[in-house]
Amino acid sequence: MQHTLLYIHIPFCDSKCHYCSFNSYVDKFELKEAYMKALHRQLRHDLEHYAVSPNSIETVFIGGGTPSTMPPELYEPIFETLEPFLQAEAEITSEANPNSASEMWLGGMKSLGVNRMSFGVQSFFDDKLKLLGRAHKTGEAVAAVERADALGYTRLSIDLIYATILDTPERIETELERAFALPIEHLSAYELTIEEGTPFQHRPEVRKESIEQAKTIRRQIERRGWKQYEISNFGTPCRHNLGYWEYKPYLGIGSGAVGRIGNERLYPHRILEHYIEAPFFKETETLAPDEMVEEKIFLGLRSVIGIDESILGERMKERARLLRDEGKLTYRDGRYYNPDFLLSDEVSLFIIS
Repeated sequence: MQHTLLYIHIPFCDSKCHYCSFNSYVDKFELKEAYMKALHRQLRHDLEHYAVSPNSIETVFIGGGTPSTMPPELYEPIFETLEPFLQAEAEITSEANPNSASEMWLGGMKSLGVNRMSFGVQSFFDDKLKLLGRAHKTGEAVAAVERADALGYTRLSIDLIYATILDTPERIETELERAFALPIEHLSAYELTIEEGTPFQHRPEVRKESIEQAKTIRRQIERRGWKQYEISNFGTPCRHNLGYWEYKPYLGIGSGAVGRIGNERLYPHRILEHYIEAPFFKETETLAPDEMVEEKIFLGLRSVIGIDESILGERMKERARLLRDEGKLTYRDGRYYNPDFLLSDEVSLFIIS
């Protein structure tokens, strides 16, 4: 298989954030070594099973959970196995939390080959961090980013969350000022969502939905010369994210790490102990051609990728042309593009309905 993406899931966290619905654990640290051994077994198996070619992995993204809760030495076998499969200029990203991204951890990950670091900052206000259930303080976030910069990381990103009851236009402006004072090249700004099974499920009042907040954030970021390349992302694009939106195949390695190869979506065990016992197991969902087209439309129109006109049926083409005539889509070189990502769902639904 030529040209693929790789996602590696680390399901351990120091604490569970109040909004988090990801597959993560705060009470099973004794399983760390067993988990990484199982993850390594799955990686070796999948590279062979899916016939991944040497020098064909374009990007690696280590997410979680919290990858910075795992010491670099436990990643070493993973990177040794990956080495012949990585392209020379592969983008290798790891997420990290400010409170666990020590100088030793950051240096160790850099020596393994990680060249992009994404910090879960979420806010530069301590009261908002407390509301969200974050384990760090503002000062720790600033120090972590500056520490990574001092160690030679040239590609640094942070996440921020907005649409909470504590957000005001003035505070959002302060958040962005503090963000842009740091040596970052990328910013993800996510609207708080209330997910089932999270502590916030029983506290819906913590969310303060406002389309104006999203517009303000976009306007303030672009005023600083940064471009929006996806509904929640700004700055120098993350190649791994772009690969998802381009609908490239990707391997998902780890407990609950979903992958997609061709028309098959692959689901390993989500329960940690089950995954450790059977890392090769995958539940398979076969995607119908029309489902894949719909996914390409939703992904393409929420990002700068756009959609290729050739994938659209005649009725979809008629609707896309209508949106173009109304100025809600642009068209060039056989592709449709969405000029306003905040309307991406409505535009996509109109095309496929």
